[in-house]
Amino acid sequence: MTLLTVWPDTDPQNPVVRTADPAEIAVELKQLGVRYEQWPVVPGVTRENALEVYREQVARVTETEGYVMVDAMEMTPSDDPGWLESAAQARAKFLAEHTHDDDEDRFFARGAGVFYLHVNDRVYAVLCEAGDLLSVPRNTTHWFDMGTRPDYVSIRFFHDDDGWVGNFTGSDIALSFPTFDRLMAGHRAS
Repeated sequence: MTLLTVWPDTDPQNPVVRTADPAEIAVELKQLGVRYEQWPVVPGVTRENALEVYREQVARVTETEGYVMVDAMEMTPSDDPGWLESAAQARAKFLAEHTHDDDEDRFFARGAGVFYLHVNDRVYAVLCEAGDLLSVPRNTTHWFDMGTRPDYVSIRFFHDDDGWVGNFTGSDIALSFPTFDRLMAGHRAS
């Protein structure tokens, strides 16, 4: 289940909003220009079949938003010792606060991740799970956490062929806020 938590950007201990209601989440995010949708969850989705499984939804978003490149990515835990190091490097990159010159649209076909949007002196943590589509408008300051053992399949949409390009702010604000692992643990306990 999706969870939205909002804090003042100077007070990560005291949330001012916490909701798992999809309608409330959509209303809160719409005020930021963020599109949030829920699509049906289909069991057994992999990177290899995600675009075919969600062909109709992908075609609608691509046509409506003018995307020219769509791909699927997968992070799945492995016993390979190199996997954990590779996952940690990818996580560190996304955890650094950044912006993009393009919108960042992600659909979670499997698993979960948290987008932290830093807007108007607040941090909006959107815990996305399977079935969630989130569209972060270009130039929105944010970071992403996929946890210490990433496990997800996502579909990514781009307006150009360059794909994911981050413009890093140099801020260490992400270190002050609850991580994916902490948010997931608290969310499952509630």
